[in-house]
Amino acid sequence: MKRVDDFRLRFPGKGSKQEFVPIMIGGMGVDISTAELALEAARLGGIGHISDAMVQTVSDRRFKTRHVKDKLQQYKYNVTNTEKAEVQFDLGRLAEATLMHIGKTMEAKRGDGLIFVNCMEKLTMNGARETLRVRLNSALDAGIDGITLSAGLHLGSFALMQDHPRFRDAKLGIIVSSARALQLFLRKNARLDRLPDYVIVEGPLAGGHLGFGLEDWMKYDLATLVGEVLAYLKSEHLDIPVIAAGGIFTGSDAVNFMELGAAGVQVATRFTVTRECGLPDKVKQEYFKAREEDIEVNGTSPTGYPMRMLKGSPGIGDGIRPNCEAYGYLLDDKGHCAYIDAYNREVALHPDAKKITVMDKTCLCTQMRNFDVWTCGQTTYRLKDTTRKAADGSYELLSAEHVFRDYQYSTDNKILLPA
Repeated sequence: MKRVDDFRLRFPGKGSKQEFVPIMIGGMGVDISTAELALEAARLGGIGHISDAMVQTVSDRRFKTRHVKDKLQQYKYNVTNTEKAEVQFDLGRLAEATLMHIGKTMEAKRGDGLIFVNCMEKLTMNGARETLRVRLNSALDAGIDGITLSAGLHLGSFALMQDHPRFRDAKLGIIVSSARALQLFLRKNARLDRLPDYVIVEGPLAGGHLGFGLEDWMKYDLATLVGEVLAYLKSEHLDIPVIAAGGIFTGSDAVNFMELGAAGVQVATRFTVTRECGLPDKVKQEYFKAREEDIEVNGTSPTGYPMRMLKGSPGIGDGIRPNCEAYGYLLDDKGHCAYIDAYNREVALHPDAKKITVMDKTCLCTQMRNFDVWTCGQTTYRLKDTTRKAADGSYELLSAEHVFRDYQYSTDNKILLPA
């Protein structure tokens, strides 16, 4: 029986002979996919992602900068105001945080693998186009190996980078959940004469935000989606590697997709309980303890996308005051956010309440920053079967290398337990 190690990932392009272990670790924000986790993937010959979600907050944590404190101080006068249009990001400081987070990660890189950054279009930051331009170009400035465009169609994102000297050298890819989405992206960018270097097809079992409807995500199947994308690329005579993502729990699962024609797989769930992952250890234990019935897909994200998480997430129903003055990453170009609307509605309905409850939306910036929205993949309930349980009821955390090697070398759907 074949193993993942029997395959290699190659990117198209003249003179491109480098080969990689066909394992990508997905980009989980906010700083769940840490630099340490991505660096391990690269050291082992695969591809690791960091995320630029709330990059100023991440910079403050990693490097003791003051981006969040200074932004809050600047807009402190507006904290009690229901209107947030005045709250703007300083693009210079946004670039500074991106350069530091990515640049320091790239300086530490060892091994033959690559490090990519996951860039969400839905982080609109009260200036969708210009903030996205800064994030993308600053990542290229910082020397990132590649950029994965996620959480949106990104129809204009290539154009925002086209004048950068690394636009044709860095690896650029996009996450899609249908052949139709890929077709739209390619048509929109045809005039740039720049194809994506890879396409990640993310299915309905993935963690976090999903590219499907809240009521119909369960009608889709990753193998079918991958097959449709491969068929479309073949019909257009396009040589673009396809990476399968979402619900791939074992090395044998990965091999199945590569035998279908995928060039590699993107995995994340099993890495959430590694020591290198940015989740607090107590949250990792919640992931280990989760049962299948504890996992739900709901509409609480202000982005408008369905989101998979653990039902017990403390952020669900928490009516915290919007922290846009400090964060505000989901404000649209007019300073609006679905959580702000929901919060203001509940305040109006309960004017005398000391503490309100907002069930239909969550303040995603604050809750993700505090690790109180426990996003997860559908296979999270199987994590307890990948490790050992101690006498006190806790589960042993794993190393990223252990999980990576298990994907790389396992057969017969077996999972290697820690020694």
